[in-house]
Amino acid sequence: MEIHSLLSLALKNPYGLSNCQQGMGVYLSTPKTEKFSDDGENDRLRFGLSCMQGWRATMEDAHAAFPDLDSLTAFFGVYDGHGGKAVAKFCAKHLHQQVLKHEAYLAGDIGTSVQRAFLRMDEMMCGQRGWRELAVLGDKMDKVSGCIEGFIWSPKSGEAKDHFDDWPSEEGPHADFHGPTSGCTACVAIIRNKQLVVANAGDSRCVISRKGQAYNLSKDHKPDLELEKDRILKAGGFIQVGRVNGSLNLARAIGDAEFKQNKTLPVEKQIVTANPDINAVELCDDDEFLVLACDGIWDCMSSQQLVDYVREQLNSETKLSAICERVFDRCLAPTAGGEGCDNMTMILVQFKKTVGSGTSLSSSDD
Repeated sequence: MEIHSLLSLALKNPYGLSNCQQGMGVYLSTPKTEKFSDDGENDRLRFGLSCMQGWRATMEDAHAAFPDLDSLTAFFGVYDGHGGKAVAKFCAKHLHQQVLKHEAYLAGDIGTSVQRAFLRMDEMMCGQRGWRELAVLGDKMDKVSGCIEGFIWSPKSGEAKDHFDDWPSEEGPHADFHGPTSGCTACVAIIRNKQLVVANAGDSRCVISRKGQAYNLSKDHKPDLELEKDRILKAGGFIQVGRVNGSLNLARAIGDAEFKQNKTLPVEKQIVTANPDINAVELCDDDEFLVLACDGIWDCMSSQQLVDYVREQLNSETKLSAICERVFDRCLAPTAGGEGCDNMTMILVQFKKTVGSGTSLSSSDD
């Protein structure tokens, strides 16, 4: 195949996925139940996390856990990819770094800095630099030779480390790359002292247990929600069988560049937007733990059911990642198809101590 044909193919599908892999309904004959888990703690909190591929043909979830993002702040995030793993891995690698770098964060404004970090992901994934990073994260580049999809290109070394933004543009055959056709959800929790800030785009979810009551700290962004539907239609999109333009079952996501090409609209008003909902609450002594999880969990258990299960497990299990693993085993479907067949990722954060009266929350049984 000629070089220009390879370039064209790579532009259309930078992750080298087959058509069947890009769909949402490809299952293995037997589930992959191996779990990748981790635990950690500091003087303010302890956490456990786990992820499992399950029945899906590929693992497209990613996560980030930094109990000490800085000396006062913890950062946890789950990213659920669709159409490939590269965008979720990109966010797990870069989003928390962009939170740290924003001037609003340095001024103590966590909400603004995390919102800007979500939007920054789409900006960073454009052009030659974004294309190359996505190719690497999608395992389609030979990291030594720089060979991608059958052709060779060597990036020019810039003065990246001298730039505050640390993401200089690059020359190359994909300088006009508009961004990936795949995407991911992002649900992030940032904890500093008594302040908890949750940012969400998509249908991954953050739930807190306060005296055993489950409170949703994020909203699932489905296309049929009135606010989402209104934006989609005004931007020139449509909803068919509960999906944006008949294909995407999310109204907000990072990536999915094909839904963000209206040059007359700002990023927050595109058919699909990476602009997150931001929810800030004050932690109090009644707050027990926090759960961040992709929809592979929420498809099978309501927020309250999961809180009840975790509280029950905490009576006899001290290793938090083990509780996450048991949730997966409980949710895993006995046969392929339907609920319990998605990739599963969960982070459980237990507070060691909080002080103050806290804020009132509205519980949800979703």
